[in-house]
Amino acid sequence: MRSKVKVIQLYMLAAVLAISAAASGWSSTASAAPTADFRQLNASQIVAEMGAGWNLGNQLEASVNGIPSETAWNNPTITPALIQAVKAAGFKTIRIPVSYLNLIGSAPNYTINAAWLNRIKTVVDYAHNEGLYVIINIHGDGFNSVNGAWLLVNSSNQATIRAKYQKVWEQIANTFANYDERLIFESMNEVFDGNYNSPNLSYYSNLNAYNQIFVDTVRQTGSNNSARWLLVPGWNTTIDYTVGNYGFVMPTDSYRSSTIPSSEKRIMISVHYYSPWDYAGEESGTITQWGATATNPSKKSTWGQEDYMESQLKSVYDKFVVQGYPAVIGEFGSIDKSNFDATNNTYRAIYAKALTATSKKYGSVPVYWDNGYNGQFGFGLFDRYTNTITQQGIINAIMSGMGGSTTNNSTLTPTTSAFDKKTANQADIQVTMTLNGNTLSSIKNGTATLVPGTDYTVAGSTLTIKKAYLAARPVGTTTLTFNFSAGSAATLAISVIDSTSSGSGTIKVQMFNGNTTAVTSTLNPRIKIVNTGTTAIPLSSIKTRYYYTIDGELPQSFFCDWSSAGCANITNTFTKLPTAQTGADYYSELAFTSGAGSLGAGQSIEIQLRISKNDWSSYTQTNDYSFDATDTTYVDWNKVTAYINGVLQWGIEP
Repeated sequence: MRSKVKVIQLYMLAAVLAISAAASGWSSTASAAPTADFRQLNASQIVAEMGAGWNLGNQLEASVNGIPSETAWNNPTITPALIQAVKAAGFKTIRIPVSYLNLIGSAPNYTINAAWLNRIKTVVDYAHNEGLYVIINIHGDGFNSVNGAWLLVNSSNQATIRAKYQKVWEQIANTFANYDERLIFESMNEVFDGNYNSPNLSYYSNLNAYNQIFVDTVRQTGSNNSARWLLVPGWNTTIDYTVGNYGFVMPTDSYRSSTIPSSEKRIMISVHYYSPWDYAGEESGTITQWGATATNPSKKSTWGQEDYMESQLKSVYDKFVVQGYPAVIGEFGSIDKSNFDATNNTYRAIYAKALTATSKKYGSVPVYWDNGYNGQFGFGLFDRYTNTITQQGIINAIMSGMGGSTTNNSTLTPTTSAFDKKTANQADIQVTMTLNGNTLSSIKNGTATLVPGTDYTVAGSTLTIKKAYLAARPVGTTTLTFNFSAGSAATLAISVIDSTSSGSGTIKVQMFNGNTTAVTSTLNPRIKIVNTGTTAIPLSSIKTRYYYTIDGELPQSFFCDWSSAGCANITNTFTKLPTAQTGADYYSELAFTSGAGSLGAGQSIEIQLRISKNDWSSYTQTNDYSFDATDTTYVDWNKVTAYINGVLQWGIEP
């Protein structure tokens, strides 16, 4: 039965491709030779060079109502500094998922929005210019659940889909035709009909047709596309449904450059690995441990341990790698459940090391899935707002699994500081660098590089940021990225204020949380405002902000339990951030009425407050930006911000 279905399937695919070739005017002549700087790497060479990879997830594939936008899913605009931080951490490949959706025009040309295609090119250049391998794909366009999706194997209008798919890949391929061998195209991502049972054979034949159109289209755009490595998936990138007898057909490569040795392939196979799902991806606190070293059997899945991982990756090796088709584990990872089990991140690192080591053993490239979210149920390894590492242990595990030694990272002390633009208060900022055998390469503010000797000086381990440079920064947070000869980048976040408008009065905020329970119905920050200046400040001119995640959009209430200024003189406003930040999508802003009077020089006031949702449902506060999990008395706390007459005077905004 299976063999008969397979014969019919191949016949149908051949017929579809013949029609497509006739309609497009393709010929069987091999495409033009690649440029002189294009390196012809065989399977083992390219796998070795690609090393360990990282996904720029939830960015260029993010969308709202069918329109892609890199900030749609609460990540910031992509910057070169982020890519540099990823490279410094040891990753050699960046996979950039891309959605097109409603930014594709109408038939017959299906023109991609020029601004969107240009932005994709810009982000690719960020990584390619750093010497990294880059994988780009068509990502969300094949999801039945995504608004604007069209690359649907279960649609009845396959002729239109294939014509559109061919035109879209033709435009992408032409845009990047002259990029060298470090750019890899991936045909699509996790395409299937939404049914997690055995694949529908008719729908699988549609997926095979897409892969064949992809290979033929890219090759016939010529130049380096005639010889570059191409990446194709099977059904939902699932290993079993790709290696097993479920209908996958490897596309032929009839139009590749004649410069490719006949004994070599230039097609890779794409699979993803999130097994066991109850550990790796299920958003609950039940299964938090993995592997032979797990200490609590009730927190460990009943399947999907080391032996299963070994058998899965070996099956890919036996089916494809031995034939010369290297594999890319295009996504793998496990979500953060450390709020439920303090040992969870240890097992996440163990899992990551095992996957990367097994991938290397079986000739595959592992690419970690990072969705940019840190905290409960997040995959994040980096904070994309500050371009800093959040999960060094997992990164170390990945690099160790690849057989590399863990680089000693350089560090800064302190990592946050403040600068007052008021002339009388301006002062240089000094930090201590612990280099750990490295050297300082550069300091960057976004894409701008600071000038040594002018913007900063170095004396031994002490680095001084000059006040003349800082005085030219705008009010707000200036984040400086320190790049070193090896290891990860480090950042210094500087809160730039200007107290000129408030006379000689300046303030600071101290805080601790009266309730430090991880999951709670009530947030209980206790805030102290201190006048550190020489004159009194009207309290009506002061506001403070406490930042947190609402964890469920509901009306909220504010309670003032006690204040030395009198609760009757305290007001509060809940404000939703226009763009959610790491650890914050809301803030509670405290203000004072005129009846509160003034805060004298050297004096302080306290406010003990509570925040709750009107239905008393829970917040998870351990990943909240302003939350302090450890202190039980007032300490200087720069994650609560303070303003005088609307001008930031204290703290660092998220």
